[in-house]
Amino acid sequence: MTMTEHRRALHQIPETGWDVKETAQYIKTVLQGLSCQVFSPVENAVCAYFDFGGEHTVAFRSDMDALPLTETTGLAFSSRHPGRMHACGHDGHMAILLGLAEYVSGQKELGENVLLIFQPAEETTGGAKPLCETGVLEKYRVRRIYGLHLWPALEKGVVGSCAGAMMSRSCELSIEIGGRSAHIARWQKGRDALYAGVLLLGRFYETVEGEPCVLRFGRMDSGSVRNAVSDRTVLEGSLRTLDDEMYEDLTEEIGRICQDVAEETGCHITARQTSGYPPVTNDPSLLRQARERIRITRVEPTFITEDFSHYQRHVPGVFFWLGTGGTALHRPDFDFDEDLLNVGLDLFKALL
Repeated sequence: MTMTEHRRALHQIPETGWDVKETAQYIKTVLQGLSCQVFSPVENAVCAYFDFGGEHTVAFRSDMDALPLTETTGLAFSSRHPGRMHACGHDGHMAILLGLAEYVSGQKELGENVLLIFQPAEETTGGAKPLCETGVLEKYRVRRIYGLHLWPALEKGVVGSCAGAMMSRSCELSIEIGGRSAHIARWQKGRDALYAGVLLLGRFYETVEGEPCVLRFGRMDSGSVRNAVSDRTVLEGSLRTLDDEMYEDLTEEIGRICQDVAEETGCHITARQTSGYPPVTNDPSLLRQARERIRITRVEPTFITEDFSHYQRHVPGVFFWLGTGGTALHRPDFDFDEDLLNVGLDLFKALL
């Protein structure tokens, strides 16, 4: 089958999170006809190992999961799963990697072994981390890893990347403020959790003004009636940085600000952070080598996240954007020119 046929077949069976059984079975069926070892290091992940007798291995990764959206593209091969859609191009990523599998299977000799990784849960809980924790990269002696993502912000067919930080570290930040309610006519007898929340927002935003990071809140919930001091406020937002040091510094600063506001207002303040994803940080040497083989446009870093970064905590790697020049990601009408599958395959073949 061609990559286009793979893409269209996968596009019709989108699944979310870790629950990608049908997608995994499709991939296994294709791979089992090739000269590789097929295995699943974690549930519903699929790996293909091509052993050329080399001392080391090069790895390539594709994500598998879709989004909880109802498709509106009108394509003849639209999603057959109501409320789910490949609106982020992962069907294209998988098709490119299957194309690479078919190419590698036809080679009699390569300088190194090849490991292809099809990973669930990129969009949700981060499937890369538990997969890496199985030790699969070490077991198969992986020395470098590559991945790509379709990217509407780049012109169609342009391959982009940059050395060092390319995509941000992130976490979800939740702050709970406990106060004491009182009638607003006697507001002095209360402890105003709403006021404490407003103070926190102002100081957080002042702290990061002009800094290369993101600390913003998209949700604030407080109080129950208009004529009583609020006794509870919840703030929900995100912290994103391009390096670990700034992330740790800001985490400490968030704690200090919460403590200061708690002392000033008499409220009890608790801040919680998820572990999030590390920053996608590209190896300069590997990127330099890639530029000797294929044209790569330098791009500016973004505060969008990607769990490909977990692989880079284990082995050097490079992540690429492949320009689609069209509809934005995560939209129910997202689509891309299928000629780009060949561009992605040519990129990966050049990296072997």
